[in-house]
Amino acid sequence: MIARPDRATTRKPFFQHRSQPTGLPSFWQAGQQRMNGRRQAKIPRPARRRERDALASRGLGAQPPTGVQRAEPSAGVQRAEPSGAGRAWKAALVGAAAALLLAGMSGCAASPETEDVAPEFIFRYAENQIEDYPTTQAARYFAEAVEERTGGRIQIEVCPLGELGDEPSVLEQLQFGGVDFTRVSLSSLAEVSSSLNVLQLPYLYCDTCHMWAVLDGEIGDAFLNSVSGSGLTGLSWFDSGARSFYAVREIRTLEDLAGLRIRVQESQLMMDMVKLLGAIPVPLPYGDVYSALKTGAVDGAENNWPSYESTGHYEAARYYLLDEHTRVPEMQLASSRTMNKLSEADQQIVRECARESAMVERSLWAEREHASETLVKQNGVTVVSLPPEEKQRFQQAVLPLYEAYAGPYQELVRSILDSAPP
Repeated sequence: MIARPDRATTRKPFFQHRSQPTGLPSFWQAGQQRMNGRRQAKIPRPARRRERDALASRGLGAQPPTGVQRAEPSAGVQRAEPSGAGRAWKAALVGAAAALLLAGMSGCAASPETEDVAPEFIFRYAENQIEDYPTTQAARYFAEAVEERTGGRIQIEVCPLGELGDEPSVLEQLQFGGVDFTRVSLSSLAEVSSSLNVLQLPYLYCDTCHMWAVLDGEIGDAFLNSVSGSGLTGLSWFDSGARSFYAVREIRTLEDLAGLRIRVQESQLMMDMVKLLGAIPVPLPYGDVYSALKTGAVDGAENNWPSYESTGHYEAARYYLLDEHTRVPEMQLASSRTMNKLSEADQQIVRECARESAMVERSLWAEREHASETLVKQNGVTVVSLPPEEKQRFQQAVLPLYEAYAGPYQELVRSILDSAPP
């Protein structure tokens, strides 16, 4: 962790400086109230599997009796109807889990609405962000919605904080049924479906509305289906914001970028983009960016509003160029092995809940972006918006990337560009 000076404005945790989205089902609102109560109490919530270990250590059985054996993850984590002994074991488990729930719980946990219902399936959802991050909140909405609409027959345990591994590891587990659901970036998925490189191209959309018009339409559905031959099922699109440049001095034109040392991700596409814009790409680990800006090792970087604010980069780089060069969404996925275990009706429920959870995530992300933008402006950051004619110059400068990274898909690229509103 890099030490940083005290900030002029103290940031609140995400869950404190956003409002509850309106119009959500009562079970979601009730769950959020319980979750907020646990946070205010600041009581840690142990993971479900640690509860089971604790039960076993107290002599309640290291393994459930015949009839309630939990299948291997690749088998969809399916449970049979419990026998008499199984019901006794389950009652003990639920009773102890309920006691722990009153003290607050965290980690992999199923939604608490129907804990007393014996599920047919218990699935796992891998998430690498913190509890209060929009993608984690949306994952919990998805889990609770599926459980509610299946009457408790399907439960989904959401495992945040990278508990089930990093993105490449989770993606591999998903293909073989070791993990059932997740949300991943397109940079990881592009190795599965090269057509997804199209969605990572800079200056592909004119604004957010343009991107969602594309992704929520036929083109977006085609991209979701593009991963189906690899053991994956695309469910919906999450927002991850637009990335823009920020620097230690003001940038208003393409010429102002010339010669600047810009920190980039360790991505060849991003390095090539910065070169074409006339700057010098400097690949650095994310955690080193703040000190690099403070010491002058780099002149700037690029990221979205929440990252710029939460890392404190705005303290060292006081000029934000709102060029929005990339808008790369994230895909919510299911394992095809998991989906194949479900009836058509349950598959439809999963898809509907996934689409709804995407709407929740986008709403939460928009609130988070607005809060971050407001905070940095209050702290004196200068924000520069590119005029349309100047932004077109930026786009023209990076056009060679379209052929280099999406050569076989030029017709698709053209259809996205042409779909922009006038």
